[in-house]
Amino acid sequence: MTTRMHDDQVDPTPDDVRRLLSAQHPQWSGLPVTRVAESGTDHALFRLGDDLVARLPVIAWADGQATAEAACWPPLAPHLPVAVPVPLALGVPDDGYPFAWSVNPWLPGGRPDASTDRMVLARDLAGFVGALRGCDATAAPPATSRGLPLDRPERDAATRRSLARSGDVVDATAALAAWEEARRAPVWPGPPTWLHGDLTAGNLLVVDGRLSAVIDAAPVAGDPAVELAACFQLFGPADRALVRETLGTDDAEWARARGWAVSIAAMEIAYYRETRPELAERSIRSIEAVLSE
Repeated sequence: MTTRMHDDQVDPTPDDVRRLLSAQHPQWSGLPVTRVAESGTDHALFRLGDDLVARLPVIAWADGQATAEAACWPPLAPHLPVAVPVPLALGVPDDGYPFAWSVNPWLPGGRPDASTDRMVLARDLAGFVGALRGCDATAAPPATSRGLPLDRPERDAATRRSLARSGDVVDATAALAAWEEARRAPVWPGPPTWLHGDLTAGNLLVVDGRLSAVIDAAPVAGDPAVELAACFQLFGPADRALVRETLGTDDAEWARARGWAVSIAAMEIAYYRETRPELAERSIRSIEAVLSE
């Protein structure tokens, strides 16, 4: 990594991957190991040959994500319209690397870009979200942050702090008003539904203009409104309206989605504006999209 995103991150290397594979999964130890330049914010990715990828957390909050995906995705994947990263094998820490890690299939595709038809993507994303919501979440792990009610004092305080720190790049007064409106909206009336847990523009893969995979999940059950926050990162008004119509989203859920978009974006601006300015800029645009409605 050329820029450290987190003060307490670790930076695994290809040599670390080779050592871990040799000790724990020797069937893949002979494959070439290549660092993936675009690895997100909480994992380092390493291609293993052509068909596999090793995912190693770089920060403590991502430790355990591989175990969660290994438990949750296998029964859900057959019911979803696009691929999700079902781990092929799990790894454990050793003396040189501190977190649980995994080996996964390499899912082809690229992130949505300016050439991606947003109306098509909106339809595909709504299909994924709707299918995930339709899966039985009785035994799903409960949400611990995203997906909980918006009126929790700790979320409110963190959102307000982040907006105060971001007032030079967004209309913090208007964003705070949207946040307060969301907190007053009726809560989700149904049982918790399955959530991807980190549905963002950076976790979508597109092949030939169609959504092909959704990656980097933290599957839990909670208020599905949080998944719709991605609409403000990705879509314009017409595309967002298509998502709402497809999912049957009422005004209360949409208000909560707007609140989640503001809260998540404000925290990302405050956290990443120096180390990942492209993420901060994406979040600025997300808040602007909320305020444009």
